Amino acid sequence: MTPGLLGQLVDWSWIGAHLTGGDASTPSIRSLLVQHIALTVIAVAIGTAISIPLGILSYRRHAVYVPVTFVSGILYTIPSLALFILLIPITGLSFLTVEIGLVSYTLLILVRNVVAGLAAVPADVKDAATGMGMRPRQLLWQVELPLATPVIMAGVRVATVSTIGLVTIGSLIGKGGLGMYIRGGLQTFFDTEILVGAVLSLLLALVADALLVGIERLLTPWTRRSDRRTRRRGRRELVGVAGGR
Repeated sequence: MTPGLLGQLVDWSWIGAHLTGGDASTPSIRSLLVQHIALTVIAVAIGTAISIPLGILSYRRHAVYVPVTFVSGILYTIPSLALFILLIPITGLSFLTVEIGLVSYTLLILVRNVVAGLAAVPADVKDAATGMGMRPRQLLWQVELPLATPVIMAGVRVATVSTIGLVTIGSLIGKGGLGMYIRGGLQTFFDTEILVGAVLSLLLALVADALLVGIERLLTPWTRRSDRRTRRRGRRELVGVAGGR
């Protein structure tokens, strides 16, 4: 995109005027960004709080896994706009309507990743922990969940990024964070609003994913040591191959 074209699409004075202060028809960039973040964090936090117990129960009892994934799968396949319309007669044009929809879309992703993470824990590790006298609850909290954290966090990352995108749909009922700019720009054919909403949503998703990667590394320091050992072993093998030529 050339500077001239960018200048035609973006009204920089409008952006400057709306960074912290809006007007009667258009909220400020800061307020909508904060709203977008709040909607995302609340939805992912509630979804995670629901999914971890459900995932553990589904892993322990396979008979539970099928109905849990079936129900969460149905919720996941309902179009977001249709779900909001179904909820409006019950919860109205409120943040609760948006949050119920957003939480519903996180469940399938998170439950599956919790189950997959627990199932990936090596059996010999669990046998060793059991042989050391660990009870099932200790085994879960001290061995299984820590080792399943990378897979669970992968699900949280996917759920977070998808939720950031879905929040924009909430603009159709007036509760959509940065999506309010996208909707407003489409209605008034104002490219600046559309670009601000879209670009900030994209940047928010990238920043959130990077933060979650950092949190995952803090929670799983042993994976960094394993990666370093793997890299060192790979370098030694490359040196050996090069020396044998």
